[in-house]
Amino acid sequence: MTRTGTGRLVVVLGGLSAVSPFATDMYIPGFPEIVTSFGTTGTAVQLSLTACLVGLAVGQVVLGPVSDAAGRRRLLLAGSGTFTVLSLLCALAPSIVVFDVARLLQGIAGSAGLVIGRAVISDRFSGSHAARQLTTLSVIAMTAPVLAPVTGGLLLGIGSWRLVFVALAVTGLLLTTAVRAWVPESLPAERRRTGGLRAVLAATGGLLRRRELIGYLLVLGCGLAALFAYITGSPFVFRNVYGLSPAGYGLVFATNAVGTVAAGAVFGRLAARVRLNSLLVIGVIVTVASVLTLVTLLVLGISTLPTTWACLFGLTTGFGILLPASTTLVLAVGRDAPGAASGLLGGAQFALGAAAAPLPGVLGPTTAMSTAVVVLGFVLLSAAVLIILARPWQGHGEPAAPGPGRPAGNDAACRHRGEPM
Repeated sequence: MTRTGTGRLVVVLGGLSAVSPFATDMYIPGFPEIVTSFGTTGTAVQLSLTACLVGLAVGQVVLGPVSDAAGRRRLLLAGSGTFTVLSLLCALAPSIVVFDVARLLQGIAGSAGLVIGRAVISDRFSGSHAARQLTTLSVIAMTAPVLAPVTGGLLLGIGSWRLVFVALAVTGLLLTTAVRAWVPESLPAERRRTGGLRAVLAATGGLLRRRELIGYLLVLGCGLAALFAYITGSPFVFRNVYGLSPAGYGLVFATNAVGTVAAGAVFGRLAARVRLNSLLVIGVIVTVASVLTLVTLLVLGISTLPTTWACLFGLTTGFGILLPASTTLVLAVGRDAPGAASGLLGGAQFALGAAAAPLPGVLGPTTAMSTAVVVLGFVLLSAAVLIILARPWQGHGEPAAPGPGRPAGNDAACRHRGEPM
């Protein structure tokens, strides 16, 4: 694939990675209007968010392995096209029941872009090449939730909440067109898994028996759980405890998101020269050190805006390294069934993230200490499974050393093009 072709491919896959977070978060500013529109309760409207998250988790676990048998391109086209139709159904929904069901199905359809996009990268690239492309997708996926509510707020300024879903439908249509034009099939028929559903389930079961893959999955899942706990707890901490305005909180949140993006960019540059397992260890250490410092300061009675902000910036920066490193290693270890590996990756992220989201306030009002303790618990779990299961010193998932006259990391691309390896 030419450099231009690769660039177009990554742009489209990046768009597919971003559209699901946008679908999840972009309509949140319109919750009160949706309650009034349907004459329902806030809980019923919040259920639509839960439904979408459940759809994203289930869809990735199912569609990833299926793509190993059926191929990538057709499922991507079906997913983006169905996402477009379901977005229109959300916009036209006559009742909260129809809306909630449409949101569940929209999550399943949107999951195709997330899970199959990673599998396409795994098909075409390996080693540091895969790490750089996966970093791009990871940074896009992490930035989208920050931009989504802002974009939704702008749309609500010129129309009703239904306009948000019209915009999502237009985006889905554009992505369907782009997939058709710029995303060729990356898994030829001869490399697909045969044997039907039984073979698909067997491949997933085989991956789940690999200790190191489970380790990398849990490192990422626990890290993302910590991030979700930070996301749900931080509005209460910065607005209620430190008295920031909505604009001030937005600045804090955006600055911390910049830490994630910057760390991802650094990871992309280092991935060709530093072991992926070493980078993962660095990411975990940064997250643990940052949150442990925050808890220590709070125990000592030091609870100030600058110290809390700095420590949480350290958390998001560390996650910017942890995320692409663990993602790359999971897909490398599960390289014989990349769709199934990508599905497990997405399922672990959303399941643990959804479980962690309400914990900062589960025992009472959300405070800096309650948020920090929950976040610390998850980053310590991430560190524990790194040592016990992933065992980074063993070097699982590292790219093979290059042969004479051949750069490391191009085996997958050569296989796809039929070139000698």
